[in-house]
Amino acid sequence: MSMEEGKVSLIGKRRGLSRTGSHSYDELHSFRSCLRWMCVDQSNAWTSTLSWFVFIIFTFIVPSLSHFYLACSDCDNRHARPYDSLVQLSLSSIATLSFVSLSQFVRIYGLRRFLFFDKLCDESEIVRKGYTAQLNRSLKILSIFVIPCFTAESAYKIWWYSSGATAIPFLGNVVVSDTVACILELCSWLYRTVVFFLVCVLFRLICYLQILRLQDFAQVFQVDSDVESVLREHLRIRRHLKIISHRYRVFILLALIMVTVSQFASLLNTTRHTADITIFKSGELALVSVSLLAGLMILLRSATRITHKAQGVTCLAAKWHVCATIDVFETPEADTETPTIGVVGNQVFPCEASSSSDYDDVGSEEDELDNTKLIPSYAYSTISFQKRQALVTYFENNRAGITVFGFMLDRTSLHTIVTIELSLVLWLLGKTIGIS
Repeated sequence: MSMEEGKVSLIGKRRGLSRTGSHSYDELHSFRSCLRWMCVDQSNAWTSTLSWFVFIIFTFIVPSLSHFYLACSDCDNRHARPYDSLVQLSLSSIATLSFVSLSQFVRIYGLRRFLFFDKLCDESEIVRKGYTAQLNRSLKILSIFVIPCFTAESAYKIWWYSSGATAIPFLGNVVVSDTVACILELCSWLYRTVVFFLVCVLFRLICYLQILRLQDFAQVFQVDSDVESVLREHLRIRRHLKIISHRYRVFILLALIMVTVSQFASLLNTTRHTADITIFKSGELALVSVSLLAGLMILLRSATRITHKAQGVTCLAAKWHVCATIDVFETPEADTETPTIGVVGNQVFPCEASSSSDYDDVGSEEDELDNTKLIPSYAYSTISFQKRQALVTYFENNRAGITVFGFMLDRTSLHTIVTIELSLVLWLLGKTIGIS
């Protein structure tokens, strides 16, 4: 093979790898198989066509047929479904947003690049193993949220059809027709819910990778690192956080708007003076509201958690700077800018000075990014005061985190949004199923 042919072949390979960078049996093999069974895999033309076909069937056609032909307007009081239109619109809207967003992510970046598996080669072994383990847990987390909601929905649908709510023999037999209609409605509900929770769980997975990176980044303050390497690593993490924010900002914003509008519409319909509220009529509406709120909380909590971890680096760097400044050596070779204060010993705050029992009551949320333990500073005497101060100043003025069009998703914003959304949902639950 000539040199020109080799260059063309190499360029072609690089172009193919720039999007996916994967092979048939890589870390994402089992995950792709699950996506294929969910009918959301778009890795090739065939699966993409099947994915869009299933999406149209279960998101638009089945809900429309269910609402206009199976709503049973002449049913008795217990089997009437006055809020079915709101339920179907809420689920179909959020499923459409989720499916279109997921399709765009996979089409533009490829699944491997979208999940940052192409960047794992630059990470430590701890980060790679932790992220791979979290990937394997993602589907379990998805099932934890979906299965309880699907069980409640299945119980309601089975009761509604088995108790004789509808009698439309479109297959010639009433029992067979009701069975098929019930299965189609349950599949449609399950598909729309799974698609929404899947995008939320994938966002949580990506944020978990950045948390692992930040925890690994915190180790630079425990060894003799130079300021330049610390700054370069932090700039790389900030760049990845900006990438995540840019990819997910539209989805997070629209999901927040859709969920809030759905809650307000549900309240307006259930608080009318003519509204007849029973658990049989409005129980499905309450279930949908709880499901949408759960998915939204996954998004907001993941974004807030990583923002808190990223901002915790500033506190860690300031603590590192203070410990290194106070710890003044008496040896004349030491490069220190602060005057000697006659401290005897290697360090003012040795690691052994604080017993581990002092921190037993802190809780499991504390880690190396947010703790009260002092940092041993004897290894940092080679770093000048000016460099440390410049690094801390940089951290203070360049706070990293997940943003939505420039708005930082931190704990303050989370508390505000959770208060509003939870108030709406609890009010709705109080009106529908008597929970307040």
